[in-house]
Amino acid sequence: MSNTKTIKSALISVFHKDGLEPIVKKLNELNVTIYSTGGTEKFIKDLGINVVPVEDVTSYPSILGGRVKTLHPKVFGGILNRQEHEGDVAEMQEYNIPQLDLVIVDLYPFEKTVASGASEQDIIEKIDIGGISLIRAAAKNFKDTVIVSSMEQYDDFLSIIDKNNGETSISERKKYAAKAFNISSHYDTSIFNYFNEDEVVYKASENSSKTLRYGENPHQKGYFFGDLDAIFDKLHGKELSYNNLLDVDAAVNLMNEFKGEAPTFAILKHNNACGFAQRNTMHQAYIDALAGDPVSAFGGVLIANNTIDKATAEEIHKLFCEVVIAPSYNDDALEILKGKKNRVILIQKDVALPEQTVRTALNGVLVQDKDNKTDVLEDLTYATNNKPSEKELEDLLFASKICKHTKSNTIVLAKNKQLCASGTGQTSRVDALRQAIEKAKNFNFDLSGSVMASDAFFPFPDCVEIADNAGIKSVIQPGGSIKDQLSIDYCNENNVAMVFTGTRHFKH
Repeated sequence: MSNTKTIKSALISVFHKDGLEPIVKKLNELNVTIYSTGGTEKFIKDLGINVVPVEDVTSYPSILGGRVKTLHPKVFGGILNRQEHEGDVAEMQEYNIPQLDLVIVDLYPFEKTVASGASEQDIIEKIDIGGISLIRAAAKNFKDTVIVSSMEQYDDFLSIIDKNNGETSISERKKYAAKAFNISSHYDTSIFNYFNEDEVVYKASENSSKTLRYGENPHQKGYFFGDLDAIFDKLHGKELSYNNLLDVDAAVNLMNEFKGEAPTFAILKHNNACGFAQRNTMHQAYIDALAGDPVSAFGGVLIANNTIDKATAEEIHKLFCEVVIAPSYNDDALEILKGKKNRVILIQKDVALPEQTVRTALNGVLVQDKDNKTDVLEDLTYATNNKPSEKELEDLLFASKICKHTKSNTIVLAKNKQLCASGTGQTSRVDALRQAIEKAKNFNFDLSGSVMASDAFFPFPDCVEIADNAGIKSVIQPGGSIKDQLSIDYCNENNVAMVFTGTRHFKH
């Protein structure tokens, strides 16, 4: 079998015609016989280039409104025949089947049609049958046939045939076959996920990928599969790293809890908020967020829920930070922030995020619904005789939102809608509380009148006792321990208010 094959005939059937003209002209220049159907056939004719209608080969018209055009033995025989197989060669001659050395297909835009909010009927009509079959057939027979399965491949393919006078190598054909099966499997996955309502099946496919500088550490390779441009407009700075992306993801999910509220600013480090405040101005929100932990803020990811103005940018510019995220920036603020060459500046778009979280575990994956439950006033039950004041209730719900997005076990301490400190990722809730209290004291926070939020229940009264001794007089927690009454009794005896949410927010 020859390693190289010369293209002498081609079948072209595409949805999008963009970028196709140079290829058609080159094929014509190489004296390649071109077969086509429908709109693609007309496109080629309008270029003044000879084209053979597929109907002339099959002796069968396009039927059912174009649903059936290429699905015919003479088409698929021309693609799937093995050119060095005696039996195949004989049957090709017997049934007068033309050889097809090249297939160019661009599938109906199923995903874009779904995303557009089109009707179900329009979506169904964008399920490509003939095109996907042509792709699979040509890819299977890559030893003899070239498959160009996407308009994104046009430039590369044109370069090959231009340089090699219409010849392709076995390695090139196999590479295009791999791309074709990637496209066909992605297409089928999208269709299945659109239809599936009952089966508990994990099927995911993402064609958009980015090679990162490295993973969590320089000795690890790292990749991002997704479309960052759909979520952010990047205005400035270096490429986002693996760890940047994890922090940005944590920042966006946390700040989504405060969308549409008063000016709110967060500083994150290692996926946890180390500074957080809500104020009347963005400038003051940033100042008070930074005060929560100015040490950890170094090299952090910063995010705002509203426009960053000049005064805020001037303060941010004093800090070394990796990434700044906001829905918008004033022009003068942007010029200040661009003063650091590597600082990444992102505009966050108002788009929906995935409704499931996925992570690898052992030899498989764990998939779960996203924790979309936000604790609100109506969820609360008052467990103690002493009730929180209106101001304390605001702080309790504020702290609860932050707690939900902090690594477990966690305790969050807040006062006047400012994060005083948190204990993050501890193996014991008592240790998390002690860590938070110690940290708050180190940054000169007066915890008298502050509130405490816990991501899970207290199995013993030790946490409320430690909190009480630190000056904390109001607590929010899920409740649900068989020993809840012990904590309730301590609070009642010591004038501490405690409310239950009924919802645990573990974040491992």
